[in-house]
Amino acid sequence: MKYVLDTHTHTIYSGHAYTTWLENIKEAANIGIKVLATTDHGPSMPGGPHLFYFNNLRVLPRKLYGVLHLKGCEANIIDINGRLDIPEMTQKKLDIIIASLHDVCMKSGSRDENTQTLLNVMDNRNIDIIGHSGNPAFPIWEEAVVKKAKEEDILIEINNGSFGSRSGSEENCTKIAELCKKYEVNIVLGSDAHTCFQIGRFPKAEEILKAVNIPDELIMNTDEFKIVKYLKKKGKLSDINLD
Repeated sequence: MKYVLDTHTHTIYSGHAYTTWLENIKEAANIGIKVLATTDHGPSMPGGPHLFYFNNLRVLPRKLYGVLHLKGCEANIIDINGRLDIPEMTQKKLDIIIASLHDVCMKSGSRDENTQTLLNVMDNRNIDIIGHSGNPAFPIWEEAVVKKAKEEDILIEINNGSFGSRSGSEENCTKIAELCKKYEVNIVLGSDAHTCFQIGRFPKAEEILKAVNIPDELIMNTDEFKIVKYLKKKGKLSDINLD
């Protein structure tokens, strides 16, 4: 399967990634990625960028080397109410927002508490993707989260980076993928690239999708226009004309 989209990538401004935005764009072009989202960590991540960084992403070109660029953030969920570490004013300036739980930004609670946190964050209409929801450090009731994603039309990420950094993710992600298939919830593969050489590579995530036999129509990465249509339906990307 040829994938043309990567919605989860980091630059040196995340504080623990190692390539620049321009290096990422060039590598995306080299390997045939048509749409690349830059989603650096929100400011509550140690070493993360200041809010000014996200507010000023408008200065980056929309398209370069044939790659459509989405200006985004992997925002940190910071409490059980689903609050993010970027304010609504900043959220509305971005093309795409991943909401993720990280143990350096919020302590894990019980399965019920972690689930309620994700349910609450999905009430935020600015959120597009729930990041690495298979993280074993934050156990959840997967079915409740997937059903809420269906209700709110939010994408569930299968995070390829988790299989190297979050031991135990494979079983959880398989279960989540099965539930997405059952409830017809759209899945997006994210490399979680922290160097340009990880961009557009989803080998372990792809194995899970094949094992579960996810239909192509539920995978956002197969067509460059799927993500654009999805975001435009939410009132974003007003500067992009699909006609």
